Amino acid sequence: MKSTPKTCKSQAACCATDEHDHNQDDGQNQQTSALDFKTYVPAIFSFILLVIGILLDYFEASFFTGWIRIVWYFIAYLPVGLPVLKQGWISIQHGDFFTEFLLMSIATMGAFAIGEYPEGVAVMVFYAVGELFQGAAVKKAKGNIKALLDVRPNEALVQRNNDFVSVPPDTVQVGKTVQVRVGEKIPLDGVLLSEKASVNTAALTGESKPSSIKKGEEVYAGSINLEGVIEIETTKEFKDSSIARILDLVQNATARKSKTELFIRKFARVYTPIVVFLAIGLTLLPYFFVSEYIFEVWLYRALIFLVISCPCALVISIPLGYFGGLGAASRHGILFKGASFLDAVTKVNTVVMDKTGTVTKGVFKIKEIQTSTISEEEMMPYLMAIEEQSTHPIAKAILAYNDNTTKLQATNVSEVAGKGLKGMVNGKEVLVGNASLLQSHNIEVPSKTETIVESVVMIAIENIFAGYVVIADELKDDAFEAIQKIRKAGISKIIMLSGDKDSITQQVATELGIDWAKGGLLPEDKLNEVEQLKQKPGTKVAFIGDGINDAPVLATSDIGVAMGGLGSDVAIETADVIIQTDQPSKIATAIKIGRSTRHIVWQNIALAFIVKAIVMAMGAGGLATMWEAVFADVGVALLAILNAIRLQKMSWK
Repeated sequence: MKSTPKTCKSQAACCATDEHDHNQDDGQNQQTSALDFKTYVPAIFSFILLVIGILLDYFEASFFTGWIRIVWYFIAYLPVGLPVLKQGWISIQHGDFFTEFLLMSIATMGAFAIGEYPEGVAVMVFYAVGELFQGAAVKKAKGNIKALLDVRPNEALVQRNNDFVSVPPDTVQVGKTVQVRVGEKIPLDGVLLSEKASVNTAALTGESKPSSIKKGEEVYAGSINLEGVIEIETTKEFKDSSIARILDLVQNATARKSKTELFIRKFARVYTPIVVFLAIGLTLLPYFFVSEYIFEVWLYRALIFLVISCPCALVISIPLGYFGGLGAASRHGILFKGASFLDAVTKVNTVVMDKTGTVTKGVFKIKEIQTSTISEEEMMPYLMAIEEQSTHPIAKAILAYNDNTTKLQATNVSEVAGKGLKGMVNGKEVLVGNASLLQSHNIEVPSKTETIVESVVMIAIENIFAGYVVIADELKDDAFEAIQKIRKAGISKIIMLSGDKDSITQQVATELGIDWAKGGLLPEDKLNEVEQLKQKPGTKVAFIGDGINDAPVLATSDIGVAMGGLGSDVAIETADVIIQTDQPSKIATAIKIGRSTRHIVWQNIALAFIVKAIVMAMGAGGLATMWEAVFADVGVALLAILNAIRLQKMSWK
C-alpha cells in the first residue's frame, strides 16, 4: 500500500509554505518591475534635460550660455552616451572596428566638437529609445516561446521507501513511481498508473481542451494534472523526455539563421566601413573642389551622413521579424527548427503526405455493421466473445463497440492461419475472419463484400452466415479542412503516399480531393517517389508524415513536417517543422506564418534602404540636418520594429 507524501506536517505548515511561495513570487515580480523601470531611467533623464535645454535655447535664456550650456548638454549626454561609447570601445578591443556603436560615437562626439550639442544628445537619446523599443519587442516576441520554456518542471515526487520525496526531475531514473498532485506539472514522460487522469497540454501542443488519459496510456512531461492525485511510472529520463527535446529545439531555433539574416549581417560588415570612409571623404575632398571650403560645414554633413547610414534598422528588425515568426508559430503549436525553415516553407509548391497518422487517426474503428439472419444486438456478443481472445488492432476496434452489450464467453478458440478465429460461444460453433475462412467451411458469402476496400470481418454461427463488420481507419476531424486550407495557401499539387493497400489509399484520396495517390509503398518506395518529384524543375516538396517509418523521406524532402511530434523522438530529430497538435490543418498555418514573416522582413529591408538613401543624398547635399538623420536612423528602426511586432497580433485562419 502506497503512503501519502510527506509534504507538510500540518495544515498550518502547508498554508505557511503556500504563503511563502506567493510572497516569493510577489517579490520576484516586484524585483522584475523595478529592474524594468531602471532600464528606462537613463533615457528619461536625458530626454527631460534635452527638452529643457531646447526650450531654454528657444527662449534665449540669458544664463543658458557658455560653459553652463555645454555642461548641461554634456550631463544630458552621459546617461545615454556612456553605454554606447563603452560598447564601441569593447568592440574595438575585440577587433570589430566598424560597428553601429562606433558610428554613433563618432557622430555625436563630432556634433559636440562643432557646437551642435542638442543634435549630439538627441542622436543618443533616440538611439537609446530605439534600443528600449527593441528590447520590449524582443521580450514580447519571446513571450510565446517563454511560455513553452516555463513548462519545464522543477520537482518530482518520487517514491522511495514507501514515501514520496521531492527531487529534481533530472535525477529520476526510468521505472520509478512519481506522484503528481492537482495543478502540478508532470515532471517526466511515463505511463499512467492511476485509473484515469485529466491533463492540460496547452503549453506543449497549443490545444486548450483537456486530454483524458486512461490507465496504461502515455503522459508527457510539462502537462498539468487537472483532477485528483495521480501516479505515473517513468519511461524516460528527463534529458530524453519530449519536453526536454522540444525546449532544446526551441532555444536553438534562433541560432539557425535564414539566408536573408546571414546576408544582412555580412552586408553590414562591408557596408559600415564603406560609409565611414565615405564620411571621411565627404569631410576632406570638397577642399579640393569647392572654392569657399568651410571645414565645420562639411564635417557636419559627414556626421549627418554617418548617423543616417547606421544599419540599426536592418540589424535589429530582420532578426526580430524572424524571431517573431518563430514565436507566433509556437503559439499555434508549430515548431520550426530555425529561421531558415520559415523561409524555405514559403517556396513549397508541392505537398506530399502520408495517410495513416497524418490525415487519419491511425486507430481502427467500426465503420459499418451488416447482418443477415439475426439482429445486430444478437450477432455482436458472439463476435466480441471470439475477438476477446485476439490482440489484433481490429479486435480492439470491435471490442470498443458498446459497453452495454450482453457479455458472452468463448471457449476452445483457435487461430486459422491467415484466415481468422474459430471457437465455441454459448454452445454454438462460431467462425470469425475473412471470406476465405467461411468459404473453406462451404458457407456462402455475399458478393457485394468483394467491392469493399476496407477490412471486413465476417461471422458465421453454426455454419450459417450471420453478417459482417467493416473496420476502417478514421479520418482526423480536420482532414477535409486541411486539404482545403492547403489549396487556399496556393499549393498547386497535393499527393498522398501510403504503406496501406492501394485500394484504401485511393479511396481516402478521392474522399479528401487529393490530386494523386499511391498505396502499398515501403519507406524506400516513398523516398524514391519524392526524389523523382524533386528532380522536376521548380518543384519544392514538403513531406508530411508521422516521423517514424517516414524518417528517410522527412530528411530528403525540401521541408520535412512531422505530425504528433510530442510523442515521436524520430520526428523531433528528423523533421524541420513539427506540428505538436497532430492537426494536418496546421500545415497551411505554417506556410502562412512563413509567408507573413518573409513579407515583413522584406518590407523592413525596403523601408530602411529607401529612406536612408533619400536622406543620405539630402545630407550630403546639405539639405538635411541632424534631426532628419535621427529620423532616418532611429525613426526607421522604430518603424521596422513596430512592423515586426505585427506578427504577434496576426491570426492565420
